[in-house]
Amino acid sequence: MILDKIVEAKKQRLTQHKARVSEIEIRHLAENYQGDSPSFREALVKSGISIIGEFKKASPSVGKMNNKLKFADRIEDYNASVDAISCLTEEDYFGGNIDDLKEIRKLSTLPMIRKDFMIDEYQFYEAKAIGANAVLLIVAILDDIQMKDFYDLTKELGMDALVETHNETEMERALKLDAEIIGVNNRNLHDFTIQLDTTRRLSKMAPEGKIFVSESGIVSDKDVKFLKESRVDAFLIGRAFMEADHPRELARHWKGLD
Repeated sequence: MILDKIVEAKKQRLTQHKARVSEIEIRHLAENYQGDSPSFREALVKSGISIIGEFKKASPSVGKMNNKLKFADRIEDYNASVDAISCLTEEDYFGGNIDDLKEIRKLSTLPMIRKDFMIDEYQFYEAKAIGANAVLLIVAILDDIQMKDFYDLTKELGMDALVETHNETEMERALKLDAEIIGVNNRNLHDFTIQLDTTRRLSKMAPEGKIFVSESGIVSDKDVKFLKESRVDAFLIGRAFMEADHPRELARHWKGLD
């Protein structure tokens, strides 16, 4: 499964990160971070649909993105239209790196989530040190003990966690964790097909008071209307914005759809 390959590659990359900046140093940088800390959670609880605009250079399913905008122009568009920004920092399969997030942080005051395959405490301190306000916890790659420890660490560092699920079993584990923000990835991790009905199906399990996020495969008006019929608080949208000529206009259009 591609997920296993990504995690193995991440383990190798972590060795490189720790060689450049030691674990002791990264903890010090995180604990002494002086930048603004806008709330990712608060950005998603306002009335109406919130949108998390993603920055990513590639993905295993589509390859390199057909990016239509310069970096600074994209972030300017996001600043004017979305509620939070997601930045892919995974190097080998998504073409990302932590420098992308650092640069976005210089250009935006919006809450930012570091989207990566988080498997080591080091990454959480690193996320805080580079200006992230939230991190992604993928239920499929963590056991219950890891997930609880990482969730608690995220909170200790003053960040939020988007806990990502793909099926009913993972949803039950996220609810057992009492996660505040639960995401559903519509992409099947085995064959990378998209099934938007995954969000609708799992939304029935989400209790009131939880923030519910739909991720992946949102590319058209039809998709947006379909998902708005479920109890969804926010969309995380990547490819559609990365390949749009005017992501600002697209985000505003989708927010206004009934």
